[in-house]
Amino acid sequence: MSPGLCDPGGVTAARRPATPTDLLAAALRRSPAAPLVTWYDDASGDRTELSATTLANWVAKTANLLQDEFDVAPGSTVTVLLPPHWQTAAVLLGIWSCGAAVRESPEPDDGGVALVAQDRLAAFEDEGDADHLDVLGLSLHPLGLGMRDYTGAARDFALEVRTQGDVFTPWTPLDPAAPGLLLGDGALSLDALTGAAVGLAERLGLTAGDRVLVGDRLAEEAGPVTWLLAPLAAGASLVLVRQPDPDALAARARTEGVTATLGLRVEGVRQLGATS
Repeated sequence: MSPGLCDPGGVTAARRPATPTDLLAAALRRSPAAPLVTWYDDASGDRTELSATTLANWVAKTANLLQDEFDVAPGSTVTVLLPPHWQTAAVLLGIWSCGAAVRESPEPDDGGVALVAQDRLAAFEDEGDADHLDVLGLSLHPLGLGMRDYTGAARDFALEVRTQGDVFTPWTPLDPAAPGLLLGDGALSLDALTGAAVGLAERLGLTAGDRVLVGDRLAEEAGPVTWLLAPLAAGASLVLVRQPDPDALAARARTEGVTATLGLRVEGVRQLGATS
């Protein structure tokens, strides 16, 4: 997981929100009921759409689960082994709402909590990575249902999160200078994540009201600043497609009101980051 496609430098704190949580709050103020994150899986035909209000509800529930059940707070680190997905958006924003940092691989003998896609759980457990962690498994079902045909020790995220509160209050105020994303031996602070998102949105030419169609391959390679935070920073909404079917993209772009693409090409639609 890389932070995104830009350097966070050059964006002043006075021009932008301080944490990723602020980006979601701005989306709620701007347009609470409009689609904010729409997810497609072209292999299965599934589609899920979340408004800012619905996403914020998932984020609050996730943050309450992490804070109340696993003591996730500023200074904590949470392992996330999830593909780009609407539930991943809720998980990442939930972690950052707690003031904690995200990492993409567990450290040996380092405790904490991990959120792992069900199809990665067996390998995760076989490698011994789960031995020193509390593990939450995610089915990534389009409707947020729980895991099926799983008999391991991981707790089911869908079942655990459902009972959590709809409003989240962190135990301590967020520190924008606290780590938000661990990258090898380095880290981006919560503030730097937000700065990177604002900077990338400006470089790509994302504007308020854009509806951005993003392919899962680029999203996986580029990281959450690119596929999640940059659209939020710009005041845009996201259409995220897993295993995109090239023959379906033009019709989908029309149906979803897509104004720009990232990592995909649709005739007649502006391609972000294109060099020609």
